[in-house]
Amino acid sequence: MQKSFQNYQKIWQTVQCIPEGKVASYGQVADLAGLPGRARLVGKALGQVPDDGWQGKVVPWFRVINSQGKISFAEGSEAHLRQKQYLQDEQVVVLGSRIKMSEFQWQPDLTELLYKLTF
Repeated sequence: MQKSFQNYQKIWQTVQCIPEGKVASYGQVADLAGLPGRARLVGKALGQVPDDGWQGKVVPWFRVINSQGKISFAEGSEAHLRQKQYLQDEQVVVLGSRIKMSEFQWQPDLTELLYKLTF
């Protein structure tokens, strides 16, 4: 259980680094958190974020989408509509369920990789 929680913390910290107006895929978050091939674990970890955030900060779960550039929740569901609204509030263009990754995908620079992502 301790190992899982440590992995969740890595994932939450990585997601907190995604800037406003950008998105990352589950696999990208897993890779950046030092957990390559663990995209499903990212989804599980985001479902376990404490209600008050992590370390007193919000974990912007809504900035994480699938590798096809789509919101993973069923279209029209409450969770889908909430994620879509949060992204649109940050000026991310969402057409149906799709986000244009070439325009909105987070590409961390060297400074972010060295100083923000500590894995």
